[in-house]
Amino acid sequence: MAKTTEKLKETVQKELEKMKIHIPESVVDKLVARIGRKKVSIKDLRNVLKEVAEKFAQHMIEPGEAVGIVTAQSIGEPGTQMTMRTFHYAGVAEMNVTLGLPRLIEIVDARKTPSTPMMEIHLLPKFRDDRKKVGKIASEIEITKIIDIAEVETDITNMQVIIKPDLKKIRKKEITMDNIKEKLLEKGYEIESNKSTISIKSEPSYRKLHALATEIKVMKIKGKDGVSRALIKKEPEGYVIYTEGSNFAKVLEIDGVDQTTTTTNNIYEIFEVLGIEAARNAIIDEASKTLQEQGLNVDIRHIMLVADLVTNKGTVESIGRHGVSGKKSSVLARAAFEITVNHLLNAGVVGEDEPLVGVTENIIVGQPISLGTGVVQLVYKPKR
Repeated sequence: MAKTTEKLKETVQKELEKMKIHIPESVVDKLVARIGRKKVSIKDLRNVLKEVAEKFAQHMIEPGEAVGIVTAQSIGEPGTQMTMRTFHYAGVAEMNVTLGLPRLIEIVDARKTPSTPMMEIHLLPKFRDDRKKVGKIASEIEITKIIDIAEVETDITNMQVIIKPDLKKIRKKEITMDNIKEKLLEKGYEIESNKSTISIKSEPSYRKLHALATEIKVMKIKGKDGVSRALIKKEPEGYVIYTEGSNFAKVLEIDGVDQTTTTTNNIYEIFEVLGIEAARNAIIDEASKTLQEQGLNVDIRHIMLVADLVTNKGTVESIGRHGVSGKKSSVLARAAFEITVNHLLNAGVVGEDEPLVGVTENIIVGQPISLGTGVVQLVYKPKR
């Protein structure tokens, strides 16, 4: 099969050279894959290549095209048709996830924490089909507090807090009484225990006793910070863990987690753990998914341009006064966006130059913009 594909690719490239047509290699690869093992005559192949070249030329951007403005329109217009609701996550009834316009705003605003952070944790082949192993990994990820596995009571007579673990729950979460004792000792509590209860002495004050009980209830026994719940769902590939909350760096360290396919919807976390290129891909992926879920079709190149714009400085910037729009090189373009007077005053004090190369600034001063016919500069040389 591989030999047939290589041979076909060579034939296609030879024909392209003869016809003096240029098509990028990625397009050639897709074409070869589509033709596959079908028998195609040279005449038919030439016709196909001619048509592909024409279609490719139609999709090329003309010199002087205002790609930024076209992108803004292409994403802004479908944005007016998007809903404002928070949906239940597809197939998992108990989980909420932000979709639609609020999610798109979160993505372009480069929010450090999304309103509904979640992770999709894929597992290695030797774990993904074993429900018990998957359950063990899920219990390692999901945060477990004392209140989740025990009753916490206050004994006012003896001024102490009493913890009564629920044996069924601690077995399910794979926790032992010793684990609870260790955590309490780590925090510096003085404890007394028997088979079924643990008691902690408090200072002789009702307020302090109440504060101690509240503190004990929310104390973490196991799990990763930030992950409030982990749900297991059967997918065609095997079991997948979906989480409410996200802790990307710590989850990737867990044995059995597939680091190549596990994802989070927190773009900033991806940037911190995997770097700027991964964050760029995450922005493209999340924005595309958000638009497609609403049934809106936006050309991927527009989304790619936005992703390039917010990540090209090496960090994830927002599109706003503190990010891309507020850092434009043109004074008038910045002033046209927000806080007009401040921008003009500061530029005047510093003595900033305005080269008048963009669209916005030329419209403000009433000059032809450098688009379309405005790109071409005609020079008339009269005869002597």
